[in-house]
Amino acid sequence: MDWDGLRYFLEVARTQRVSAAAVRLGVQHTTVSRRIHALEQELGTILFNKSKSSGFTLTEEGTRFFSYAEEIESTLLSAREDVSGQSQTLSGHLRVGCTEGFGNYVLAPLMTDFQRRFPAITLDIMPVPRFISLSKREADIAISLERPQRGPYLCTKLMDYSLKLYGATKYLDQRPPIASLADLAGHSFIGYVEELLFSDRLRYLDDIVPPDRVIFKSTSVIAQYQAVLQGQSLAILPCFMAAQDPRLRAVLEEDVVLTRSFWMYCHEDLRQSRRVMALWDFLKKSVQLNGPLLQGSGTALQYLQEEPF
Repeated sequence: MDWDGLRYFLEVARTQRVSAAAVRLGVQHTTVSRRIHALEQELGTILFNKSKSSGFTLTEEGTRFFSYAEEIESTLLSAREDVSGQSQTLSGHLRVGCTEGFGNYVLAPLMTDFQRRFPAITLDIMPVPRFISLSKREADIAISLERPQRGPYLCTKLMDYSLKLYGATKYLDQRPPIASLADLAGHSFIGYVEELLFSDRLRYLDDIVPPDRVIFKSTSVIAQYQAVLQGQSLAILPCFMAAQDPRLRAVLEEDVVLTRSFWMYCHEDLRQSRRVMALWDFLKKSVQLNGPLLQGSGTALQYLQEEPF
C-alpha cells in the first residue's frame, strides 16, 4: 500500500475538509480527492461520508482504518527519528486526551507554547468529560484523574490540584457573610449529574451539603463554571479555572479544600518516539511550573522560559 495514500487519508480525517488537507500537504485539492478515491478503490470500501455541511466524516470502516493508519504513521515517524539522529527537526502528529477543565484552561494555552517551539508537529487536543482509551489509540498521551491499574503504560503523577467552593463576587456581596459550614444552609449549589460521573474522584458535595440543595447539575465542569458566574448558586471548582477569573471568589477557604491528582501516561512503545517524549517532558515541566495555580495560591498561568527540549 502506498504510504502517500495513508498520509492523504489521515489529513482529510483530521481536518474533515479536502481543501484544508491540501493546504497542510502543500498540494492541490484535486490531488487530495484523487488520492482518497484511489485508496478507497484499493481497499474496496468507502472511507468517508461526503457532505457540504459537515465535510468528510469517517464511515465505520474509515474509523477502523484510521486507527491502523495512525499506528503506521507513528511507527514510520519513530523510525525516522531514530535513524536520522538528534539534528532531525521533530515533526508529525500528536494527540493528547485529558479532562475537560484542565484541557481547556491549562493544556490548550500550554500547547500553543509547545507548538511554537516545535512548529512541524501538529496537535489534536481532546478535553472530554470521560476517560481516554489508549488501548483503542484514541490518543498518544492521556491525562486522567486516576492512575491506570494495568496495561503496558509509561505513567507519572503530573501534579496534585486543589478545588474550593466558589461564588460570583456580585452574589456574595449581596448575601450575608459565610463564616462557617452552617452558613451554607441558606445557599443553593451546582454540581455533577451523579449517575453520569465517569470517576468517583468527581464526587465533591456529598459531605458538604444535602442533595436537595443541589439545584443545577451538569456533566460538564465548564457548564458549572458558567452557571456560577450567573450569581445564583455556589459550586466547587478547580482552582486552576476559578482563580483565573476575578469575577469569582473562594468561600470558606480553610474549611472547604479538596485535593485531587492528575496522572499522565502513554503506551510503553512510545517511549522511543522523540516527539512524544518531547511533549511528555514539556508537559511535566510546564505543569510543575504552574503548581501555585493548580494548588490554589496562584492566579495566572505561567510559561516556561526558552530552553531546548
